[in-house]
Amino acid sequence: MMKMETDKIMDETNSNSNAQAFTTTMLYDPVRKKDSSPTYQTERELCFQYFTQWSETGQVDFVEQLLSRMCHYQHGQINAYLKPMLQRDFITLLPIKGLDHIAENILSYLDAESLKSAELVCKEWLRVISEGMLWKKLIERKVRTDSLWRGLAERRNWMQYLFKPRPGQTQRPHSFHRELFPKIMNDIDSIENNWRTGRHMLRRINCRSENSKGVYCLQYDDGKIVSGLRDNTIKIWDRTGLQCVKTLTGHTGSVLCLQYDDKVIISGSSDSTVRVWDVNTGEMVNTLIHHCEAVLHLRFNNGMMVTCSKDRSIAVWDMTSPSEITLRRVLVGHRAAVNVVDFDEKYIVSASGDRTIKVWSTSSCEFVRTLNGHKRGIACLQYRDRLVVSGSSDNSIRLWDIECGACLRVLEGHEELVRCIRFDTKRIVSGAYDGKIKVWDLVAALDPRAASNTLCLNTLVEHTGRVFRLQFDEFQIVSSSHDDTILIWDFLNFTPNENKTGRTPSPALMEH
Repeated sequence: MMKMETDKIMDETNSNSNAQAFTTTMLYDPVRKKDSSPTYQTERELCFQYFTQWSETGQVDFVEQLLSRMCHYQHGQINAYLKPMLQRDFITLLPIKGLDHIAENILSYLDAESLKSAELVCKEWLRVISEGMLWKKLIERKVRTDSLWRGLAERRNWMQYLFKPRPGQTQRPHSFHRELFPKIMNDIDSIENNWRTGRHMLRRINCRSENSKGVYCLQYDDGKIVSGLRDNTIKIWDRTGLQCVKTLTGHTGSVLCLQYDDKVIISGSSDSTVRVWDVNTGEMVNTLIHHCEAVLHLRFNNGMMVTCSKDRSIAVWDMTSPSEITLRRVLVGHRAAVNVVDFDEKYIVSASGDRTIKVWSTSSCEFVRTLNGHKRGIACLQYRDRLVVSGSSDNSIRLWDIECGACLRVLEGHEELVRCIRFDTKRIVSGAYDGKIKVWDLVAALDPRAASNTLCLNTLVEHTGRVFRLQFDEFQIVSSSHDDTILIWDFLNFTPNENKTGRTPSPALMEH
């Protein structure tokens, strides 16, 4: 009969039923009874004498041979004996050797939960974390790598306490940053909850167009909102007072699309022209005449611009400077107006009233593939990485894998044409002719297991006309409409006691 390699402790109960038994494995016990016979003591000392005379290699070989002759539970006892011998509190030992900076550097890689646990290990670990300003460094790392943290730092005004202090400014102590971290986390949780529940503070710009009313396009940053209007003008609004600080005139038709960077604003119009403006002075510096009908959309980046038109064509331009923009190639293939374009270094993506999305090579301008699925014309689209999200007059939104052309998900909920759409890593925001803005869970939408009725997080209803364009970031949505207004939906600064509906108390105070 095979001998078991673990000791068994039997527990028998005197009853009429069968005896119950259980086994346990004996662990190392430092106070266990040891053999103290004279013969054992003599032989052990003799072994020690031989052992100390051998080389390190010989000693290791001898111990290995001993271990191979032991049974399993003895290995367990040896392991329990060795464990504390092999452990080293290197965080405590490094400063003793004058290597505080290495201990700090090791702990600086911990996330927040691990750093909190590390503070509780011992006083020396707490000292290393405190003197190394590791909570400050953790916040700085988040700000460098996460746009949400960076935006919060700027908006909540704690960016000034990070990185190198300004000349004459005293650095805040470790305790300040230790207390700041949970406040930041509460802020982030509050923002995410506001997005999910639709709670917001609303600010309104009334554009007060004299003739034709409607705001067809917009783009914003922290200082300004640039809008293209149906009355042929481009208006620039100050973000603080929501006042119009500049009006650009020159187009002879509605301004249907625009984009700006730190040098220029480029706009497209129903007058069939593309115009280039100095972003600082508002001076018109170039006019491109190519399309024979309305310019419906444009995008530019890294010295390249793509425009599309009601004339069914797509134009690819090389931008040497604001005054030197030359036509590289015209892409033809759509059978109806091309309503929207987007591109990166790999693909140009276009969508049309012919119900198709076409993919073209950015480098060669050659046609690659067509994405089919929408039942009516496509009005809007955004493309990033492998994902394309499109909105259509069939009232639906579709998510596509650009590499294989597969439709990954159909989102339904709008009651009329989906006119504008944007997405980031977390959510999709769409605006439609039903006057509604919907916020969708992008992560869930990309999960085929997620139920369709769980994907729309909330619906925002404030516009009284068709929603033409929107843009959003982690903190806000800025939208424009046929109702001649621009709305700023602020999910950061909502306070529950202001108004149960999420609106600010006096809309009259918000109109300019």
